[in-house]
Amino acid sequence: MENFVTLVNSIGLDFHPAKPSIILPAGISFYTFTTLCYTIDMYKKKSEPVKSFLDFSLFVTFFPHLVAGPIVRPPQLVPQFESPRTANKVQMTDGLLLLSIGLFMKIVLADSMLAASADAVFGTTNSLPALDAWMGVLAFSGQIFFDFAGYSTCAVGAALCLGFVLPQNFFYPYAAMGFSDFWRRWHITLSAWLRDYLYIPLGGNRKGKLRTYLNLMITMLLGGLWHGANWTFVVWGGLHGFYLWVEKFFMDLREKRSAILAPVAIPVVIKKASIIPEFAVNKKLTGFMYALFTFFLVNVTWVFFRSADFSQAWQLLGSMFGQVKGATALLTTLAVIKITVIISLMVIVHWLMRNRRVLDVVRKMHWGALGVIWAVMILLIIWSQESSSSFIYFQF
Repeated sequence: MENFVTLVNSIGLDFHPAKPSIILPAGISFYTFTTLCYTIDMYKKKSEPVKSFLDFSLFVTFFPHLVAGPIVRPPQLVPQFESPRTANKVQMTDGLLLLSIGLFMKIVLADSMLAASADAVFGTTNSLPALDAWMGVLAFSGQIFFDFAGYSTCAVGAALCLGFVLPQNFFYPYAAMGFSDFWRRWHITLSAWLRDYLYIPLGGNRKGKLRTYLNLMITMLLGGLWHGANWTFVVWGGLHGFYLWVEKFFMDLREKRSAILAPVAIPVVIKKASIIPEFAVNKKLTGFMYALFTFFLVNVTWVFFRSADFSQAWQLLGSMFGQVKGATALLTTLAVIKITVIISLMVIVHWLMRNRRVLDVVRKMHWGALGVIWAVMILLIIWSQESSSSFIYFQF
């Protein structure tokens, strides 16, 4: 409506409608997606209708994932309603552990450690030194991950305590090597929803390269718009679409080059075994550097995601890349150290765990070590209870 009013006023029409007063229920987009996928799957006969209205109501309003995901599809949850659920000892323990990890990520790391610095940097109207600007963006990068992944982990843990299994929603996204990999790891259920119900019906990659690029951009633009009626979200989605364009261009170029060179390829026999470990180390180092580069570009997109408007986003980007004068320091030395340590550890843990699942790692730990770590997390959660920050994704 705001854009329409601006457009008609610019061509000389004096149009000023009453401002709408709309109160949206929390998490409306999540159960809208849930009911949409049910309706579409029924229409395309991809899954069976739910047997009773009670089961359908439970599927839509199942409380662990109701307000902020993960987005669950009928085949993932409805079959679990067909028999009484009773959590066994392993499920209860795993569920409580995931619940503790999720609360630790949300309350301790996102709210107590990072939120204040991110809010200060994105809330100021002054120009900032490059260090403060980068620390604020990195703080938000960690905050939004620990906030949303923390909630999703709580949802999976709470459901597991009741005997239900929900899909994983995050899988160490800041260890992604490229943006295709990033969207396979960040908000996995939304990415899969956009792929299956938007990108593929648009034609996916089946109608030529031009349509593939167009479909990618449309999907990412609408994915950005899903987060809110603001052009900054559209730019955020557009940047991700552009990154995917560039990545696909180079992937296609590499495949084309491989196809040309394939007929003349000469097999090489490596005689010295010592070369193999060295090559593996170099490959891991290259992958880690690629993941860091991806993380750098993701942080640029978070500027538009978090900023209230474009003027704030451009000012912050200028500060990040040293394009402003008269900058005033905002963050304390302690805040800079805290952000540096937390974000560095986050990226390292993501890289080390990029192909592992936390419960698999936990089951291999000594019970004593696990008990100490679990106790420390619970104590830090209790000590951090002064935090009152809301979940970021409750607004979407």
